[in-house]
Amino acid sequence: MARHTVVTMPGDGIGMIVLPEAVRVLEAVGFDAEYVHADIGWEFWRSEGNPLPDRTLALLDRHKLGLFGAITSKPKREALAELDPALRDKGLVYFSPIVAMRQRYNLDVCIRPCRSFGGNPLNFVRQTTDGGMDEPFVDVVIFRQNTEGLYCGLEWTDPPAQVRDALATHPKFAAFAGTPGPDLAISTRVFTRNACHRIVKRAFEYAREHGYRSVTVCEKPNVLRETSGMMEEEARRVKVDFPEIALWSTNIDAQMMWLTKNPEDYGVIVAGNMFGDIVSDAFAGLVGGLGFACSGNIGDDIAVFEPTHGSAPKYAALDPHIVNPIAMILSAAMLLDHVGESAKAERIRAAVTTVVSEGRVRTYDMLKIPGGPDAFRKGAATTEAVTDAIIAKL
Repeated sequence: MARHTVVTMPGDGIGMIVLPEAVRVLEAVGFDAEYVHADIGWEFWRSEGNPLPDRTLALLDRHKLGLFGAITSKPKREALAELDPALRDKGLVYFSPIVAMRQRYNLDVCIRPCRSFGGNPLNFVRQTTDGGMDEPFVDVVIFRQNTEGLYCGLEWTDPPAQVRDALATHPKFAAFAGTPGPDLAISTRVFTRNACHRIVKRAFEYAREHGYRSVTVCEKPNVLRETSGMMEEEARRVKVDFPEIALWSTNIDAQMMWLTKNPEDYGVIVAGNMFGDIVSDAFAGLVGGLGFACSGNIGDDIAVFEPTHGSAPKYAALDPHIVNPIAMILSAAMLLDHVGESAKAERIRAAVTTVVSEGRVRTYDMLKIPGGPDAFRKGAATTEAVTDAIIAKL
């Protein structure tokens, strides 16, 4: 019997392409695991009215460890329009299955490393004062609070009377009091002290364990005084136990400017759900884009690892496959770290580093050319060829 069982959830689009590549690498590095397929995604919303079927939850309940590909999510009207006609008028509402999974299992700690690979032509460069070029080494790890904030799902169009009455107790709502219900949409941003404390503490613990000199809270406390203020307050409390690590604070909008001026100054960044989503994509853009962006969603009992890219349906049907599998492979390496197989994880990262630096095998994004069948004529490698090269280095 295998030592571990991994629930594999390819999902939609290119998720079905890149996830098997990650499994190939895990097998090649000698990870002792069995892989159990689980259904998730748009197909199951359309046919069953549930993109996260109970049978998939049962597998996660049992095995506690998941590897996820990518998901397609569409706006409310489009989602309803694609639902099986037999399921319409039943009050079904589409909700992202990965968000639902995070909330169900309280996968509240999201870790998103963004590290440069030497020789990657997509790395961030800047001009020096003498007209030369400088390529700073970016090594930033974003800790994103994963279950609360604006993504918590508490929202309404035409809010019920009791919601309006509650909002009316706040003087700022007076400006909206005369707005007709169908013309009023509300999304709430909810932070809890316990979740703020937990994500900040994990960020500081990670910084200490891995030798980072600073933790930066990236929020907007000058405007979002209550929610961002609570995150900053908890960060100051946690900081007391980590005297060797500096605590910095940046506003999310200013951070978007600073990260393209001095990205090497930052180490660990912690933020709420939406701002963490934004800042992690921004830093990912400095180290090669979403083709290199991995992540882990970690709770007390269950952990799910995934690339942060979407399902990219326009590329899913291409044959041969064109997309970059490295983000998915690096997510699998994070899974290895989580289960105590860090030596194997480091072997994978070293193999990726070598393949990227050699530059002989590159997908279309790394060649800075448009995606599509013509990319192969211009020297782009297939998805499988990149995986083959990484396995060869192992």
